[in-house]
Amino acid sequence: MEKSNNVTVFILLGLSESKNIEIFCFVLFLFCYIAIWMGNLLIMVSIACSPLWEQPMYFFLNYLSLSDLCYTSTVTPKLLVDLLSERKTISYTSCMIQLFTTHFFGGVEIFILTGMAYDRYVAICQPLHYTAVMNKQRCSTILVACCTGGLTHSASQFLLTIFLPFCGPNEIDHYFCDVYPLLKLACTNTHTIGLLVIANSGLIAVVTFVVLMLSYFFILYTIRAYSAESRSKALSTCSSHITVVVLFFAPALFIYIRPATTFPEDKVFALFYTIIAPMFNPLIYTLRNTEMKNAMRKVWSHQMFLKGK
Repeated sequence: MEKSNNVTVFILLGLSESKNIEIFCFVLFLFCYIAIWMGNLLIMVSIACSPLWEQPMYFFLNYLSLSDLCYTSTVTPKLLVDLLSERKTISYTSCMIQLFTTHFFGGVEIFILTGMAYDRYVAICQPLHYTAVMNKQRCSTILVACCTGGLTHSASQFLLTIFLPFCGPNEIDHYFCDVYPLLKLACTNTHTIGLLVIANSGLIAVVTFVVLMLSYFFILYTIRAYSAESRSKALSTCSSHITVVVLFFAPALFIYIRPATTFPEDKVFALFYTIIAPMFNPLIYTLRNTEMKNAMRKVWSHQMFLKGK
């Protein structure tokens, strides 16, 4: 069937029709976005300027912070502008770019979290082989695999959507361009494409979540034999990671493992993995991590000392 596309602009319905609620959301999300940038930049600079960079866990944490910044920046700036606008529009081209970049950085983040779980599994379950297994080359290979996985995922989502014909309604019941709301607007039967989206996004989310949970099951099983101090340190590191995983995966699984339908609640759930999780990641990894806190203290006290001189 030849594609017929009469739509050049989409209208985003946003989070609410109430202007007061939109102003409140603008202030709240502006604060969140500033906190995301400050928190993640703080982590990246602290790791880059300290010996922690040599450790695989912090190597991945650095890139998780970078993917957080990129991921939330595909959605949040546009959302902030729209919250103050009377008419929330996005061009067809910008919509497709947003769809691609959101799924790319979201996919990269999911795979980096999986890589971090593998790192913790090797560190705790195979400590004698840790330095040999998690060498620099292996870490770089895992990072490249994360980016390749994210690119493959986003390219498939993009290709499933770019060839859809849009010839009628152009109101997207969301605050950013995503696959399910766009499928709802397409003037063709999207049942098969909906199943392919579930097979892609849903399967990736489920498989990675199961892998993550299995890795932590083996970790918890292994640390039973550890001393109380070692067990406490391992639990502290792992609980931080599990919290981040649950914050990111729970709402994503709710949206992507069901048939291609949209609910009003989707917008609220999407806020968790586009804004809330990237904001809490730095807090979770710094407040519960003694090594990270010590590195930040040394780096920033050194900077203040140099400024004082």
